[in-house]
Amino acid sequence: MKHVFYTITVVLMVMLTSCNSGPSLQEYYVDNNENPNFMSFDLPASILNIPVAELNDKQKVAIESLNKLNILAFKKTDSNSADYEVEQKKVNAILQSDKYTELMKMKTAYGNATVQYIGKEDAIDEVIVFGNDDSKGFALIRILGDEMNPAHLIQLMQAIEKSDYKGEGLEKFGELFKE
Repeated sequence: MKHVFYTITVVLMVMLTSCNSGPSLQEYYVDNNENPNFMSFDLPASILNIPVAELNDKQKVAIESLNKLNILAFKKTDSNSADYEVEQKKVNAILQSDKYTELMKMKTAYGNATVQYIGKEDAIDEVIVFGNDDSKGFALIRILGDEMNPAHLIQLMQAIEKSDYKGEGLEKFGELFKE
């Protein structure tokens, strides 16, 4: 009986340690929520005020799959540049996990960005956008949903264009990166 108990204990320990091989993005958000270098927002999908009656079927499916957005931003200043380097390395290490699948990389006038996701190609549960500019800081945006389809992301953007959403709730986020 001792042998069976010991074997079960060892198997459970191995399973628990292998499942949590490193910090998750969600843990990173929670750990830095109160950090004065960061600004965080949690926004429900309903804030977009999208008129469902004006949407086509694909846009409706895209909107219904979206739950909320989590935004965490680090504004770089002269006094926190060392912290910026440390935090950026932490985020890069988390995003290197096999858990995340890269969708695309972009270079824009605002800096570099990567888009990654968690889930299956046709049933995404989370989209992560990590944008950074070494002179301004970085932002992490988690788009959480249920079985989102990458093909519907374009539909989602078109639906947002039809909405009367003017960036309410994101004013502080926009000001964060203004020069």
